[in-house]
Amino acid sequence: MIGRREFVTLLGGAAAWPMAARAQLPLIGYLSGRSFDAEERLREAFHRGLEQSGYLAGDNVAIASHFSEGRDDRLPALAADLVRQRPAMLVAVDAASALAAKAATTTIPIVFATGLDPVRLGLVETLNRPGGNATGVFVFVSELGPKRLQLLREVVPRAALIAFIFNLNSATGPAQKSEMERAAQAIGQQILILSASTESEVNEAFATIAARKADAIVYGAGVFFQVMRDRLVALTARHSIPAIYEWPEFATAGGLMSYSSSRWEAFRQIGNYTGQILKGAKPADLPVFQSSKFELIINLRTAKALGLTIPPGVLAIADEVIE
Repeated sequence: MIGRREFVTLLGGAAAWPMAARAQLPLIGYLSGRSFDAEERLREAFHRGLEQSGYLAGDNVAIASHFSEGRDDRLPALAADLVRQRPAMLVAVDAASALAAKAATTTIPIVFATGLDPVRLGLVETLNRPGGNATGVFVFVSELGPKRLQLLREVVPRAALIAFIFNLNSATGPAQKSEMERAAQAIGQQILILSASTESEVNEAFATIAARKADAIVYGAGVFFQVMRDRLVALTARHSIPAIYEWPEFATAGGLMSYSSSRWEAFRQIGNYTGQILKGAKPADLPVFQSSKFELIINLRTAKALGLTIPPGVLAIADEVIE
């Protein structure tokens, strides 16, 4: 459905409607730190919320999209380009994109998604009364690292050393590192902290994991890892290491487990808020939506390949089991 409505160009990772069609419709500028392919399922949820609010891309609204392919340094320029197109509003679907959009305009309405407290980021004044030109969805990210560690330890109880791979350069990186260190210390788990923000650093991290003989991996949250999803899953499988990831798409792609907030609901809400603002609502009056639904996905095929038996207690709380 979305494939018929979005047109991809090669410049700046952009997807946009032809100018002639766009000129007659209100324009939404869509900014993401992910890649076009990595965000396919999320765009479907966004479009669902938009349609539930009465807006159908190509019929009564147009969308111009920019994807930074995991490179946060490109986001300010991409946000500025969207602003130059004079959109009716901007949608920014991660913390770095939200900050770039907020820096690019103080007047165009913005709907965002962020894994960091939007008040601390300066995106809104308060969660209930955002003020200014932005509102959106607060998705729990760094807070879920300890829960992923707990779940992985239940599946691999004899893991002496667990690697934690995260991106220190991401907006949530420092918070994730602190959360994981505190959680590991509290339960006496030895962890190997590894940061990776490029493909070469990912390769170096796996070389260290092999040299240190880590027994399992907890992946941190971040758009860079989402862009690198297939590569990370393949490397983990090649090293035959049990791992838990951030989002369901990793488990669907062959990863062992994922635990996260429900992104489908979050992006559907982004689409809903976008529709409300197009109808005249003000971001300042729309409270920031906080995700409250969490999902545990388990891939039993991968567990079998690793020679693992998932404990009944873990299977019982899984939202989806891939067999």
